Amino acid sequence: MRILFLLIVGVLTFTSVKAQEVIGNKNADTTTGRVDTLKGPKYINKGRIAGRKAIRRSLILPGLGQAYNYGLVVDDVKRGVYQDKRVWQKIYIVGKIGLIYTGGALLVSSFIDNNRMYRASLAELQWRQQNPGAANRDNQFVRYETSYLTTAKAIFKNNREVVLISLAVLYGANVIDAYVTARLKYHNVENELSYQISPTLINASPMYGFKPLPGLKLTLKL
Repeated sequence: MRILFLLIVGVLTFTSVKAQEVIGNKNADTTTGRVDTLKGPKYINKGRIAGRKAIRRSLILPGLGQAYNYGLVVDDVKRGVYQDKRVWQKIYIVGKIGLIYTGGALLVSSFIDNNRMYRASLAELQWRQQNPGAANRDNQFVRYETSYLTTAKAIFKNNREVVLISLAVLYGANVIDAYVTARLKYHNVENELSYQISPTLINASPMYGFKPLPGLKLTLKL
């Protein structure tokens, strides 16, 4: 009887120890699993975020994306990222804003002039068609031949369309410049990217002909 009692106690003790080992192993596995599932800090692409912000601002108002990039430079200077004040970089960004609005103002002025001349030449041609032999003293083209007016009207219309396309290109260039500048701020491309600024001539004549104005051409080399 004593042997049977000792045998039962031994079995129960062995079972209890095994159960504790299983529970302990489960706890250890759970802890290990929790540690393994912990991830490091999520990667944040600052360049992409800055580029998107610059695009949105430039789409809303030309030059606003460049102003945002200017603010990024100012913030870096305040945080001590650069050893200097980045004066030339600030001047460069402000200069781009000035070029955007100067170019836009010239193009808008050219569009207004060409549109006015187109309407005047068209009105004179319509007057001559409706009143053969009569002179329209109120029109500035009254002294010109009909063939000349027909050619001039086509040129004014073509110039007007070219100006509209140029405005669209300037608007797109403003957006692209703001995006690229914001993205490149977080990349070191000093050994890969270069640029060249050279003088050029821009035709500012509202009529057919060539009225050159000085300008600058920016060439990027990757």
